[in-house]
Amino acid sequence: MPQEFNMQEALKLAVQTEKNVMDFYKKAAEITKNPKAKKVFEILSNEEREHASHFFHLYRGGDLGTFEEFIASPPHPDSAMLRELEKALDENVHERKAMEIALREEEDLAKNLTMTSSHIVDPGVRAVFERMVRETRDHYEIIESEYAHLMAMVHETDIDIFVRE
Repeated sequence: MPQEFNMQEALKLAVQTEKNVMDFYKKAAEITKNPKAKKVFEILSNEEREHASHFFHLYRGGDLGTFEEFIASPPHPDSAMLRELEKALDENVHERKAMEIALREEEDLAKNLTMTSSHIVDPGVRAVFERMVRETRDHYEIIESEYAHLMAMVHETDIDIFVRE
């Protein structure tokens, strides 16, 4: 059955989703001791901020305040990613656990956004969701690569070395 979002509803959902993920990456960067993993989380947080900005400036509702006010607002209380991270913090989380949560949540988000976009009739609204899917998949790949590196797995940058040996 088609999902009927109007463009402004879709944009508001996109802005909130991007901020939720940004808040997660900011928190993950704060708790991560490994400098390279910390940098990955900081980069992802900044990218999510840019994504939120793009959608925010297309959104015409006045209920979010200015972009800077919205970004500075506390994390959304219903953010599943942050709840998972906070729960894991009680268990002395480290960057590996934060990356595992991020991988799982990015994968779930991509699936949910893909399903939602497949039911949207309006091509413009569908395009908003499809863009979010692409950005989510890109982030999944970045995290997956850094996770492999952190876990001392064969990293894609090492493939040539192993193939030649």
